Amino acid sequence: MNSQTDKLVRRTTMVATATAAYFLLTADYGSEPNALDPVKRAIQSAESSVKDFIFGAKRQPEKEIEKLAPNSAKEHP
Repeated sequence: MNSQTDKLVRRTTMVATATAAYFLLTADYGSEPNALDPVKRAIQSAESSVKDFIFGAKRQPEKEIEKLAPNSAKEHP
């Protein structure tokens, strides 16, 4: 097999395997707890962390809001 074709096949196989594993680990197996729950929570936590990093947090923490409030009052009498 051509080396470029071989490299493409290997990469496609790795992506397909990772995608299948993701869907199997994050699937909803019902209300009963199972052994994959900690892995599922870790994956979901990582997803939310990446989303927060890329798109920013959905809301500001209360400490930052308290810091901003006195400054905005000084600017607008």
